Amino acid sequence: MTLLLSAWTIGLILSLLALGVYISYRVFAFPDITADGSITFGAAVAASMITHGAHPIAASGLAFLAGCAAGVCTGVLHTRFKINQLLSGILVMTALYSVNLHVMGQSNLPLLNTVNARTLTTYAEALGRRIGGGDTASLIGWTVSARDLGSLILAAAIVFLVALVAFVFFRTHLGSAMRASGDNAQMIRAMGVSVENMIILGLAISNGLIAFSGALLAQYQGFADVQMGIGMVVWGLASVIIGRALVGSDSLGNALTGTIMGSVLFRLIIALALRWGLNPNDLKLVTAVFVFAALVLPQLLPRLRVARALHRKADVRKHAAAA
Repeated sequence: MTLLLSAWTIGLILSLLALGVYISYRVFAFPDITADGSITFGAAVAASMITHGAHPIAASGLAFLAGCAAGVCTGVLHTRFKINQLLSGILVMTALYSVNLHVMGQSNLPLLNTVNARTLTTYAEALGRRIGGGDTASLIGWTVSARDLGSLILAAAIVFLVALVAFVFFRTHLGSAMRASGDNAQMIRAMGVSVENMIILGLAISNGLIAFSGALLAQYQGFADVQMGIGMVVWGLASVIIGRALVGSDSLGNALTGTIMGSVLFRLIIALALRWGLNPNDLKLVTAVFVFAALVLPQLLPRLRVARALHRKADVRKHAAAA
């Protein structure tokens, strides 16, 4: 049960990363590689501030703003300097590696060894103890630790709040203009809206959410590591693709819900695979193969159905001719 709760919690935390990837990938069709650097940037900023005595809420908020700054850099490189989308993200991601090392002062910054350091997980554990009345609590007949239960509740509450704010925002005039910029840039330009500014704003929000996810992940795991962002953009893409397959709709509410569901489901699949003996060294390889299958299968299945239908028609004609 501990493994299941941990998978749910991490899946919910990384769903904020998936929401950020959804904004860049689905709304703007922008393959933003900055995510691999900005999630670590958020974790580094939050961990550094917490070890220096800052409140975890303030540290998480600053991590969000730091991610926004990274997104702005990527957007400016693309829109103002006309650098390719993919290359602009790679440039910022590469620069962030050194920035993260300077922010943390070392390659790995632990939080658990810091005296009197309080994180959001600390408050979550206190919440779990109130609910369970001690260090353990009962969940559907299972005995779980107060930390795991409180972390799950806190992560779910944060994700719900962020998704609700995102839903409301994208239904405002500004949010609608951002979505329209990704759907039909020529039309939105004819209406006097700067597509370039919309892209910069969208990438800022996207990377802000990704950095916020990194801040929460660092507080949950108890450390920030300069390598923790490797392959995270693939995770986000997998969550978005799985979510699209689950809900089968591109409407705003379903897309946001599906993205969150995709992240949690993907984390559960990975947790079960590790439980069944998957070598952790193969985790990134399996993730890439899974994403490849998720991208290719939706295109292959309709073709296979058409081929089967044609084959059946040919068989019917042969039988009719023989009769």
